[in-house]
Amino acid sequence: MKPALLIAVAIVFTTACNTGRNNSAWSEKPPATPATTAAPSTPVPAPATAISSGKGVGPVDHVDMAALDESKEEAGAKLFQEKCSACHKLGERYVGPALAGVTQRRQPEWILNMILNPENMIQNDPTAKGLLATYIAPMANQHLTREEAECVLVYFREHDEEATEAEHDGDLEGEESSSGHAGSGR
Repeated sequence: MKPALLIAVAIVFTTACNTGRNNSAWSEKPPATPATTAAPSTPVPAPATAISSGKGVGPVDHVDMAALDESKEEAGAKLFQEKCSACHKLGERYVGPALAGVTQRRQPEWILNMILNPENMIQNDPTAKGLLATYIAPMANQHLTREEAECVLVYFREHDEEATEAEHDGDLEGEESSSGHAGSGR
């Protein structure tokens, strides 16, 4: 009786684990269905305007940076800590790239599309594909709303502006001390 029970359990587990479903959101190959077995599937390329514009691929095609209120920075910092910091640090490479200066390297639309739609970006955006090739681990979709993603963007922007100001202030101090003329900058 016991061997028959063990065989039955083994069959159930084998069948349950081999359902043919593709549970990976990052897989490039969709699960086999009658529609995809008849003809090989190819990824649908993104519209040329989305790629050539540097805005990425996804739901965001315009961001008015002036309209993003800096009061959202605190909420963005909290969201970054909760949702992003397992893979990203601002000033150092971790599982993913360092994010300090990201608002100077990428357009705001690209950043929001990557936050909101990482699967599509990795499939269709050349920059996102390059990041995947470099960092190996695909960016996980944290299912943020557009408003939450904008808070994270404000956090990045404010961090980058503060870093730029600090760097600029340091350059001015260096110029003043090397010239011996405080305040002249030369």
